[in-house]
Amino acid sequence: MQNKEIRLASRPTGMPTLANFQIVDSDVPQPKDGEVLVRTLYISVDPYLRGRMREGKSYVPPFKVGQVIENSAVGEVVESRSPAFQPGDIVRGMLGWRLYSVVPAESLVKIDPRTRPLSLALGVLGMPGLTAYFGLLDIGQPKEGETVVVSGAAGAVGTTVCQIAKIKGCRVVGIAGSDEKNQYLRNELGVDATINYKTDEMKRALQETCPNGIDIYFDNVGGEVSDAVMPLINQAARIVLCGLISLYNLDKPDVGPRPQRYLLINSALMKGFIITNYMPRFREGFSQLSEWFAEGKLKYAETVAEGFENTPQAFIDLFTGQNLGKQIVKVADK
Repeated sequence: MQNKEIRLASRPTGMPTLANFQIVDSDVPQPKDGEVLVRTLYISVDPYLRGRMREGKSYVPPFKVGQVIENSAVGEVVESRSPAFQPGDIVRGMLGWRLYSVVPAESLVKIDPRTRPLSLALGVLGMPGLTAYFGLLDIGQPKEGETVVVSGAAGAVGTTVCQIAKIKGCRVVGIAGSDEKNQYLRNELGVDATINYKTDEMKRALQETCPNGIDIYFDNVGGEVSDAVMPLINQAARIVLCGLISLYNLDKPDVGPRPQRYLLINSALMKGFIITNYMPRFREGFSQLSEWFAEGKLKYAETVAEGFENTPQAFIDLFTGQNLGKQIVKVADK
């Protein structure tokens, strides 16, 4: 067996490029007691990794230059030094951008091998699904008939938020960056109205699609899109701050309209969250998402890049809106 891994070669300035990554050959590691050797099958690429590529304090430590990029992945157990896992088990964990990884057994979650595709464990039945579930339901607290606006609506989290909001009886307005994505949101996911932030005039489009104001705003992008939302929030509105992808590649601090006035006069709530805040309730979230999926109430979309060596490009493509739904890299078949 030959191992390969992808390391951070340099810290990106602005938009990441392929030059910021290095693919190197390495030895296949050997597990010690309590550890498991895993062969990577699918790799998740996520926008938050951009924040870990710059120096400075955040909710997760930054990568060091020369360090292997770490992120959630699905793999097959090759060798186990733990009674909890056997060769052939399918698992999810922080495996990193490697062909083979050794990780502590307690850091892995066993995946039902009947799950198809297995990459669902990285999308609607994984962390993006949980992010949508807890962010919308715990912070947004949707009520039937309310208007929910979702930015980044065609992404991994956004598509799930839109569907859960519909399950809860809300009117849903999705914001995405192409007519094709918005057509998917309307025709496949049942979103009530959509806005193309690249071609529509945001203020007018929001007024037309939200004639009764906005009760919940699920924010995945920040920036000018979110600036346009704030004047339309209703009394006691809830703003769920999940991501700021429009700002991740800025070299200077973002300067824009300030939201405090709208929050104050509407007695509104704006709350940020990290999915690990909800770790004690993960079982609840997985159970409900799986139930909705089995009932056909949750659909999924994936953009799949083939080949381990294409992982950096798949990551870069996140910031130009290439993906519909969850961006996945398929490394090997199972």
